[in-house]
Amino acid sequence: MHQILIVEDDPALSQGIRLALGQEGRQFVQAGTIGQAERELAERTFDLLILDLNLPDGNGLDLLSRLRDRSALPVLILTANDLEMDQVTGLELGADDYVTKPFSTQELVARVRSQLRRYTRLGDVNASARDRRIVSGRLSYDPDSRVLTADGDEVKLTATELGILDLLMCNLGRVFPAEEIYRRVWGEEAYASENTVMVHIRRIREKIELNPREPDYLKVVWGIGYKMEKHP
Repeated sequence: MHQILIVEDDPALSQGIRLALGQEGRQFVQAGTIGQAERELAERTFDLLILDLNLPDGNGLDLLSRLRDRSALPVLILTANDLEMDQVTGLELGADDYVTKPFSTQELVARVRSQLRRYTRLGDVNASARDRRIVSGRLSYDPDSRVLTADGDEVKLTATELGILDLLMCNLGRVFPAEEIYRRVWGEEAYASENTVMVHIRRIREKIELNPREPDYLKVVWGIGYKMEKHP
């Protein structure tokens, strides 16, 4: 049974989230402040964090930043409709996805399902074997263990970053439009997905490229999409 931490200071909204998601047999822990959330994260293991950004003791982005230093736990942030900067900043700090308020129950359930499905699938070391280790220049990727190394050092990736990386490394040289990346990795139809995919691409570049501004590997094909370049 999946364990979900909801960090939201509005009791009515938090209860609404629990009612929407609880119908599928999930268990929840609620925290109303950053401090409470950090204590829960230190004491328990969770499968997903649903994080509001406006909390009584600070900005949820600060919690996200500290969490990403030590964990790849999927994070779904809740943002206000008119705060696009919060959405972009959250993605840049490592959030896997976002839902804007007010949101529909159906949208929230779909996003949560997508995150849990991807996190479980990519974390399953018993997944069926695929191709051998994929090597391209400085990069080496094992599709079975889902481990990427650059110059021999393991690259730490979130579940969403790993999903994108897995798709591109297993299809070296193939160009994928942002909409297709979103459908394949998020597991749902793409809607205004370009910005979300772009931010995750930028984060992956920062982790694998010697010069992220002039990438050798993860490249954009203008007007079409993204590809992982094949190097000898």
